[in-house]
Amino acid sequence: MARVICIANQKGGVGKTTTAINLAACLARAGLQTLLVDLDPQCNATSGLGHQPVVEHPLPAGVPLHHAVRETGVSGLFLLPGSRRFRDVEALARDDGRYAAQLRSHLESGAAGFDLVLIDCPPSIGRLTRTALAASQEVLMPIQCEYFAMEGLAQMIEVIRQVIEEREHRLQFGGILLTMHDPALELTWEVEAEVREFFGEIVYATVIPRDVACAEAPSHGKPVIDYAPRSRGTRAYVELCMEVLERD
Repeated sequence: MARVICIANQKGGVGKTTTAINLAACLARAGLQTLLVDLDPQCNATSGLGHQPVVEHPLPAGVPLHHAVRETGVSGLFLLPGSRRFRDVEALARDDGRYAAQLRSHLESGAAGFDLVLIDCPPSIGRLTRTALAASQEVLMPIQCEYFAMEGLAQMIEVIRQVIEEREHRLQFGGILLTMHDPALELTWEVEAEVREFFGEIVYATVIPRDVACAEAPSHGKPVIDYAPRSRGTRAYVELCMEVLERD
């Protein structure tokens, strides 16, 4: 059975999709058959790997995953592209526990040939994110090393707790990832110290630095490991990949 990891945070601009793309690419480079599922209506994970959003999202349409996944430029990394169509977003976010279970079952049956599945969520705590959480085994939460990092974190954790406590859900808190880490700023160290003191071992040892290569790579349709293999961002995501595999 594939290990399903949901990458979620209610705040935008925290490196959520950047992490989804680059962690997935590093896992694939490590020899694992990896599927990246784009559930964000912005479809940035889709365009960031050089693909166009689809007219109809395959999950609410019930299309078998093996017909819907796309190959990427990274060997072993496959993409289930997103859709910007409002009807698909509404269907995926349907407030129906049976639908979430149906989505999870569809994802599980189609992901049988993969070692890992990463789900990129929209920046919200709405029904679409809750549905993705309910279809996952773990949640990885990126947070930015800035003043407002802790704001809204309690809400996101409460949503995760609610999903964990719901019957038949197997979700676990995989970890918190510090992103946009700038060692030249005192504030970065203050935020990191506060998060690590409060959450302890649940915070990944790896931090993702501010790196222009990570920002430029999506415009070339590539993960940073291919775009700038010697960059600080690549090194950080390789280290994160190792940590994620160690926590299995």
